[in-house]
Amino acid sequence: MRLAIIGTRGIPANYGGFETLAEELSKRLVSRGHDVTVYCRSHYVSRDLEEHRGAKLLILPTVRHKYLDTVIHGLLSMLHAATKGFDVVLVCNAANAPFVPVLTWTGTPVALNVDGLERKRRKWNALGRAYYSFCEQASVWLASEVVTDARVIRDYYAERYGTATTLIAYGAEVARNADPDSIAKYGVTTERYFLYVSRLEPENNAAMVIEAFKNVKTDLRLLIVGDAPYANEYKRKLADLASTDPRVLMPGAIYGPDMKALQQNAYAYLHATEVGGTHPALIEAMGAGNCCLVYDTPENREVAAEAGFFYSDAGELTDKIQEVLGDPALVESLRATAQERVRQNYDWETVTDEYEQLFEKLAKVRK
Repeated sequence: MRLAIIGTRGIPANYGGFETLAEELSKRLVSRGHDVTVYCRSHYVSRDLEEHRGAKLLILPTVRHKYLDTVIHGLLSMLHAATKGFDVVLVCNAANAPFVPVLTWTGTPVALNVDGLERKRRKWNALGRAYYSFCEQASVWLASEVVTDARVIRDYYAERYGTATTLIAYGAEVARNADPDSIAKYGVTTERYFLYVSRLEPENNAAMVIEAFKNVKTDLRLLIVGDAPYANEYKRKLADLASTDPRVLMPGAIYGPDMKALQQNAYAYLHATEVGGTHPALIEAMGAGNCCLVYDTPENREVAAEAGFFYSDAGELTDKIQEVLGDPALVESLRATAQERVRQNYDWETVTDEYEQLFEKLAKVRK
């Protein structure tokens, strides 16, 4: 099949879950004999890069603005793709739903991955929330198939819109290897730090994590990894908060082998997101063999289940951190459970199988 992926910032992955999905899925589809094009944004991917792990890269401009970046690039990408005769296009992010007819009206089937309930994010003003509410409905009306990444989100679309969606989760690698040399540059040593990874936006609760850690009695460190392009005020708040405790380190966003090493060498992983569907960072932390302390939401419970140690506020998180510090046997048990859960439920090859089957179904309809 000739396939395209639209709606991410592009690959190599250097931002978030959609980008990781685009990279992991495209390379596997290429290895299975498919022709894959990934549409990329010019301020995230070098224009000199034409291919990555077998996938063709099509780099287009956009307006680098909090409210326009995704939708402008999505529209331009779909206008371009409409003339290329792709068998199926995977569009990521419900924000792109209104433009899907650009493709479907030319006979190109569209699978639309809507992610979580984006309208709940605190970074959006009233207009942004209203737009995302409209996009939820537009996804149901306009896409050939709506893809959800969590049972909670699938059930929401079924109850709210009476629509059956295709549930396909994210994936992760299962591995844990000591690598002190790779992590030393970040001021940490193997098994001597807690790791937090997320975009630094309010609903991901980095501030709560720092506040909770400040009350923990330990000489282990807390590594806050992440960034956000349009959250400068919040990032300044976090930096000020972290500056009051020398154990808290904020190295910014990290990707690739260094990120993998940090995941696989932490004592435990702290997950604090409260909005969205399946969070790739949590699955990756589980696959890396981490004891995961997880903010208690239905979506997070769905992913971590018996592998998670759940909390609901900063006080509970402080207590949970203190508990795992004093119980290495509990940490080892949760690490093993987490990796087994990823093997059973979040394997990238299985994820690729499910997308491939969906694309084959949609391509047959086109023909």
